Amino acid sequence: MPISAPERSLLEVAGLEAGYGKIAVLHGVNLRIGAGEVVALLGPNGAGKTTLLRSMSGLLPVTAGSVTFDGQDLSRASPRDAARAGLVHVIEGHRVFTQISVADNLLLAGYDLPRRERSARIEEALSYFPEIAAKRHDRGGALSGGQQQMLAVAQGLVRRPRLLMLDEPSAGLSPVLVDRVLGVVSELRAKGTSVLLVEQLIEKTLAVSDRVYALAQGRIVLEAGAKEGDLPHRLEHAYFGQDVPTALHA
Repeated sequence: MPISAPERSLLEVAGLEAGYGKIAVLHGVNLRIGAGEVVALLGPNGAGKTTLLRSMSGLLPVTAGSVTFDGQDLSRASPRDAARAGLVHVIEGHRVFTQISVADNLLLAGYDLPRRERSARIEEALSYFPEIAAKRHDRGGALSGGQQQMLAVAQGLVRRPRLLMLDEPSAGLSPVLVDRVLGVVSELRAKGTSVLLVEQLIEKTLAVSDRVYALAQGRIVLEAGAKEGDLPHRLEHAYFGQDVPTALHA
């Protein structure tokens, strides 16, 4: 069955290669994300998912291929350039400043914005997470692990991204908080924000996604619509089958 392609691609990744020193991790990755689309990026541990996000956001040099965001070449862009273009990466692991307040964490996320604009965006970001809005004067280190994850996502939202890349936002969270964070993904899509979601919770991730890519051994091994009925079996086969890579194109 042909995959429904996005009407307009916001992000185009073509032939992307990246790694660490002499260790190549990504091998010719092709990926696209449409405006207002939620795309899941799934794969076993060590598949290269985090490396792919880091290379797209400028945290890791691209050794070959291209990253194009809304027509702009970001292949050699810095993380600051990518964020200013509207591509925001929330990295794995609750990376917040523990010694300063929730509000100050968010102020730092919008450090280069005019003061009035920054204040408005902070309130907008906090509106997604009432749990941390009520603790805006508490130190980041006083928050629970789940609340720190919410704060990390809120930091990304302060940038008012056009594409938000979330690297395993559910890691270490209770089921209730997982649902809260993934509920925000659905809210963002409803407002036209694109999301690239890296997750291990396949069923919950597919429920909020439009399309899915599977990555294994640094290569895209499957592309499909997120609501296709046989997808869990196909994902398992793509990860561990003997005939990968198998790319399904629109």
